[in-house]
Amino acid sequence: MVQVSRHDIVIVGGGGAGLRAAIAAAEANPDLSIALVSKVYPMRSHTVSAEGGAAAIARDDDNLELHGFDTVKGSDFLGDQNVIEYFVENAPRELALLENWGCPWSRNDDGSVATRAFGGMSTKRTWYATDKVGFHMLHALFQHSMRFDNIVRYDEFFVTKLLVEGGTCQGVSALEIRTGEFHAILGRSVILATGGAGKIFPFTTNGTIKTGDGMALAYRAGVALKDMEFVQYHPTGLPGTGILITEAARGEGGYLRNNKDERFLVEYDYGVGDKAELGPRDMVSRAIIQEFEAGRGFENQYGSYCVVDLRHLGEEHINAKLPFVRELAKTYIGVDPVHEYIPIRPVVHYMMGGVDTDINAATELPGLYAAGEVACASLNGANRLGSNSLTECLVFGAVAGRNAIDFAKGVDEGDQSRLVAQTEEEAARVGALRGNGTGSEKISSLRLEMNSAMEAGCGVYRMQDTMATAAVATRSIRQRAADLHLRDSSRVFNTEIVSALELMNMVELAEVLSVSAADRKESRGAHTCRDYPTRDDENYLYHTLAHRTEDGPRLGRKEVKLGHWVPQERKY
Repeated sequence: MVQVSRHDIVIVGGGGAGLRAAIAAAEANPDLSIALVSKVYPMRSHTVSAEGGAAAIARDDDNLELHGFDTVKGSDFLGDQNVIEYFVENAPRELALLENWGCPWSRNDDGSVATRAFGGMSTKRTWYATDKVGFHMLHALFQHSMRFDNIVRYDEFFVTKLLVEGGTCQGVSALEIRTGEFHAILGRSVILATGGAGKIFPFTTNGTIKTGDGMALAYRAGVALKDMEFVQYHPTGLPGTGILITEAARGEGGYLRNNKDERFLVEYDYGVGDKAELGPRDMVSRAIIQEFEAGRGFENQYGSYCVVDLRHLGEEHINAKLPFVRELAKTYIGVDPVHEYIPIRPVVHYMMGGVDTDINAATELPGLYAAGEVACASLNGANRLGSNSLTECLVFGAVAGRNAIDFAKGVDEGDQSRLVAQTEEEAARVGALRGNGTGSEKISSLRLEMNSAMEAGCGVYRMQDTMATAAVATRSIRQRAADLHLRDSSRVFNTEIVSALELMNMVELAEVLSVSAADRKESRGAHTCRDYPTRDDENYLYHTLAHRTEDGPRLGRKEVKLGHWVPQERKY
């Protein structure tokens, strides 16, 4: 029996973008009902793990023009400049508002907001709360959201389908993990805020929940995914675990060293002197790989690595500005950065691509909006600058919330019987998976094959043949995922069902990513092809669009919205 509930808007995802959208919608119209649906308790959303900071101008030596140009150049001129201008204009207001809601930004001695340097930024622009920014941001948002009686939470509900009727998105089908029951959660507009899909790779900073659910939902509903080939590697992840050593470690003055004890980044063409460690993430990651290939990396059971040196900062400074970095290093690898080097290597961190949205957070499907990492409004282009993403969740989460409410005011409720019928079909589909012992494929085996294909084909450096191989492999894995063998027939907290649904989402996205990557025969931002080593604005200054077909993604193009910042060589 399908459970039915009706609201005015439905938000999928309870992290930074989802909570900000819910607050914006609740403030815009306190009389409308807002559903917040999350597969985890909101305080377990991945926003909580962000460490380094959030970007917005706050200093006399900074301005909107600088922040805008830094973001455009960081994107390797693939960012839409109207989106970037809107973002930088609204960023300071959002961070100030967050402080009003309880986020304890660190302060200078004179009481002004403390900022730190991040890679690719012209000045210190990253607001921080020591190095636990995501933790404090999510607490502030979650606690503030609880003030609004019209926000109704559905915690630990896994959304499996967008309900589309009459050409508009009118709700979601969701599996209640606790009971195994299916729910039709209906609304006159829907917002996706489910985060990225880093778990399609084997070595990532992303938590287990980052399986691309929202991207897959939109893709199956006919909405294009955009710029999926651009995947950001963060230069500094702990070998073995992928746990992030925040960019703040370099922003506070940390050095990267190779096995010859050299600050090797001073030798690369984007870094000069003391700013060598503050190149953009894609460039620093490539430099580290080049050190490995030249035999200047350290080696352990996890392969090659180099090190972060914080010793010269001193214990007092580390404890004041980087306490969580010290805690992570001591807990997970038994290293105290006050006295020892921290081993690191590049690790998958963020997806620049996602659900194709415009400056209003709207998709091509009427009634469907998206914000945060799940979305691609084209703020980040081919490479995201560190600390822009947390602010992006706030700025475009608010945009999505307000516009979804406006849309909901202008449309009628859909045919409930048709929407419920779609959910009943979903319940039957998922129910057939539960305890299905006739399948021949194992979740763990397919996930490992997918991870291996993505690591080999779509890493820091790419080649046309390896990307093409990944595209073929991921298509095969997607097809085989229809024949999963599941053992658990229970209904209550059937985590095997959830893992199966997540795998199906991931393999769809892995295929889109590899096919999109193989189609872009240039090097731009995080997409670095050794056989096409230069950027080609004449032929590839466009956004890649991928629409779903039964045979795999159908690729198209979308114009990049340029402005007064003219494409130029990207140098630092």
